Amino acid sequence: MAGGTKRLPRAVREQQMLDAAVDVFSENGFHDTSMDSIAARAEISKPMLYLYYGSKDELFAACIAREGIKFVEAMTPAGDPTLSPREQLSIALAGFLRFVDEHRSSWMVLYRQAIGQQAFAGQVQSSRDRLIDLTAGLLETSTKDPGPDHNFPLMAVALVGAGEAVADRVAGGEIDVDAAVDLLEKLAWRGLRA
Repeated sequence: MAGGTKRLPRAVREQQMLDAAVDVFSENGFHDTSMDSIAARAEISKPMLYLYYGSKDELFAACIAREGIKFVEAMTPAGDPTLSPREQLSIALAGFLRFVDEHRSSWMVLYRQAIGQQAFAGQVQSSRDRLIDLTAGLLETSTKDPGPDHNFPLMAVALVGAGEAVADRVAGGEIDVDAAVDLLEKLAWRGLRA
């Protein structure tokens, strides 16, 4: 740690460490990331990093938890009951894909790194289940006459899966956010009409 570094409040320091960890995990992957490299990126000592997060696993779990919350929060404006179902869908998709575009490191940790780590599968699935539940609720409220053959949770799984695949392309710079929102909105809306 540099000699002139001033003392920061614990909450600020924790966020600084998590920011650095998300960046390094997204660049190097979980296995190839060292606590040394995270400490260096956060401009703190390795012992300080271990003081806050006892292990690389604990730090990675904290990254997943924080980024998962931010990810879901990006879509919460779509839950406004004064919006039409189509507006809710559009806002949810735009929030989701803009989050991915603006926080590519977060997406890399949540989607590419965490999914491949068995130790964190439950934590990732929990965030994904929240997203599926939100989507299923949106689908159900936007269907005028839901019949017994409508399996909204399964439809939500399909839409979330398609959204993840498109979001991965947004994160890779292969598709523009607005084009991706338009594509998914049309896909979802056509499916709802059927």
